[in-house]
Amino acid sequence: MSNKPEIDEVTGVETTGHEWDGIKELNNPLPRWWLWIFYATVVFAIGYAAYYPAIPLINDFTKGIGGYSSRAELHKELAAVEQSRAGLVQQIAETDVADIPANDQLMRFAVAGGEAAYKVNCSQCHGSGAQGGYGYPNLNDDAWIWGGDLDAIYATIAHGVRHEGDDATRFSMMPAFGVDQILGREEITGLAHYIRGMAGLEHDQAQAQGAAESFDINCSGCHGTDGTGMPALGAPNLTDAIWLYGSDQDQLVSQIHDPQHGVMPAWVGRLGEGTVKQLSVYVHSLGGGQ
Repeated sequence: MSNKPEIDEVTGVETTGHEWDGIKELNNPLPRWWLWIFYATVVFAIGYAAYYPAIPLINDFTKGIGGYSSRAELHKELAAVEQSRAGLVQQIAETDVADIPANDQLMRFAVAGGEAAYKVNCSQCHGSGAQGGYGYPNLNDDAWIWGGDLDAIYATIAHGVRHEGDDATRFSMMPAFGVDQILGREEITGLAHYIRGMAGLEHDQAQAQGAAESFDINCSGCHGTDGTGMPALGAPNLTDAIWLYGSDQDQLVSQIHDPQHGVMPAWVGRLGEGTVKQLSVYVHSLGGGQ
């Protein structure tokens, strides 16, 4: 057997000895320019791996002779941003929340910062558009259980609602008229019809008339004789179309019988004075604030 390479008859180039379906591979060398580029990329890759953090180890990674770290660069950039806005945050923290809208620069900064804080801390309950949901108030409308001016909104966000860890929290409890046997089933049913009548909803007029006295005795002290509510007590308006726990007859009966009470965290201890004021200004700017 001869070891002499086979020469292709057509091109005059020796073959590699590989053959597929009668097609033989020619042993043409790669272009020199291509080889030099390939060698350059190998050298570059070795240099890159040596200069930058690149090679994973068991519990760590190679740091690179250049000492570069993208994480460190990010921390520097974030620190620079924090430093640039620290003065405004401090100024907001030291300014009465009701006076912030009078300063255009503070107002713009507070609304932008409040929007960011809202998305992180509040949207989970009140919705991404602050539209609320069952048991969670809509922050865009004009119905405010605890008041909708800037001071009231600030107090609610800062100290929360029924938050046991804050002595200044918003707190009110509606009696469980059914569970505590204050009223019987028929009286509660009549009250539900009476309240639906106050709101202009379909109801049994006969049962509603019979419950007028019961409403005056048991409900008007918080909701008012006209049912329009009392923000100082956290008692909602019963005459509008906004219902936190539903306005159906069965839903009203259930709420009177064994009421649901929402809980909101006190945010000032978690977020700080400046961020809470930014949140207050942002929520008020949504259009429903008083």
